[in-house]
Amino acid sequence: MHPSVILRILGVLLAVFSLASLPPMLVAWIYNEPEITLFGYTFLVTLLTGLGCWLPFYRTRYELRPRDGFLVTVLFWWVLSLFASIPFLLMDAPALSITDAFFEAMSGLTTTGATILTNIETLPRSILFYRQQLQWFGGMGIIVLAVAVLPMLGIGGMQLYRTEAPGPIKDRKLTPRIAETAKTLWYLYLAITIACAVAYWVAGMNAFDAISHSFSTVAIGGFSTYDASIGYFDSSLIEAIAIFFMVISGMNFALHYFALHDKDPLYYFKDPEVQAYLGILLGVSIVTVLVLQYTGVYTDWDALRYGLFQVVSIATTTGFGITDFSLWPIFLPLLLFLTSFSGACAGSTGGGMKVIRILLIFKQGSRELKRLIHPNAIFAIKLGGRAVPDRVGEAVWGFFSAYVFVFILLELAVLATGVDIVTAFSTVASCLNNLGPALGEAAANYQSLPDAAKWFLSFAMLLGRLEIFTLMVLFSPMFWRH
Repeated sequence: MHPSVILRILGVLLAVFSLASLPPMLVAWIYNEPEITLFGYTFLVTLLTGLGCWLPFYRTRYELRPRDGFLVTVLFWWVLSLFASIPFLLMDAPALSITDAFFEAMSGLTTTGATILTNIETLPRSILFYRQQLQWFGGMGIIVLAVAVLPMLGIGGMQLYRTEAPGPIKDRKLTPRIAETAKTLWYLYLAITIACAVAYWVAGMNAFDAISHSFSTVAIGGFSTYDASIGYFDSSLIEAIAIFFMVISGMNFALHYFALHDKDPLYYFKDPEVQAYLGILLGVSIVTVLVLQYTGVYTDWDALRYGLFQVVSIATTTGFGITDFSLWPIFLPLLLFLTSFSGACAGSTGGGMKVIRILLIFKQGSRELKRLIHPNAIFAIKLGGRAVPDRVGEAVWGFFSAYVFVFILLELAVLATGVDIVTAFSTVASCLNNLGPALGEAAANYQSLPDAAKWFLSFAMLLGRLEIFTLMVLFSPMFWRH
């Protein structure tokens, strides 16, 4: 492990992240808001700290090893969240504590969407834009962006990409060079964001809201510029646009690339993960709509409108809302939360355990049933007609076990802070799955939770964003041995 290399990389990444303060400064200037000074301070502090970490070691030349990649990734998300919280700490109203400011920043960067803020529409436009922008950067992962820069500085980025990329199979590259892969992903991410913003604007949003909501839609983040979220607009067209972009943002971005590159939309229908993903969305939507109709909560059209939107929003771990689903009858709120555990596809901006893992677990369970009937037979697990290596299956089961174990520990920890069991279950599930909305005391927002609970939940957000093992490996004694 090379501390000098790690500090050098952190310095570069912080210096790059300091540029994130410039767009909100421009918004503050356009709307003549005093927050332009606030973001100016944030820019200088972040930039100077980054340069301070980088300059003493700028001549250091070492290739990142796997252990270095894990440590840099985890440190960067914590450090980044700390510096991202500066604008929330410095703003006049509402006055936030360090805990609340860090929670909001972590929630934004991990695209969780949980918030401690109320009366959001009264906040300055620059602060609103900054919140949305945090989610946009966090969506694809600012470290993936940095991977495109690091090779030019003499530092390889493959180990960063592997620890940041979601899903059980992490070595798939769109192009031969990792830097080109990162650039390709970001160009695609940017193009989808622009398309989403234009669609929102054409549907009736003003330019500010269209851009802001496109950030959180494509990032599958869920932050909004209004307390009522997408429900503020009360527009079926806007909701349909949101559904479309939430669905495609929940798919593997590599799949989008190959479908566009080869001009073959059949890629989506051939991919077993997408088939399972769309099947889950369709199945849960049908159940939800039928229950809403049967219980008389909504009429036929409204049941379809509200049911479909909330299922897609929760299942993809976006977290937008057009109604308070926590008040829905019988098992529906729990069903939606359980659906968020499967989340979106690997290689997407979504959270959860990823559909590919759920699909593999299902196939392995099916194989064990077959073995009970035919003990001597050999059954291979296949996806898309190809056998899945046993090592991948073992990794999936290991991840699933760790996910459940961590969830139980975090729920007990939050319960120990004095929170009721419904609130503890839903907030931990929401933060670990990078979802946002919760039940119980946190149904509206997380403001009323104890500070200790907010720190546990911030930790859960990072665990979910880095998919458990990237962070848990740092707690292994073997990791620190030479």
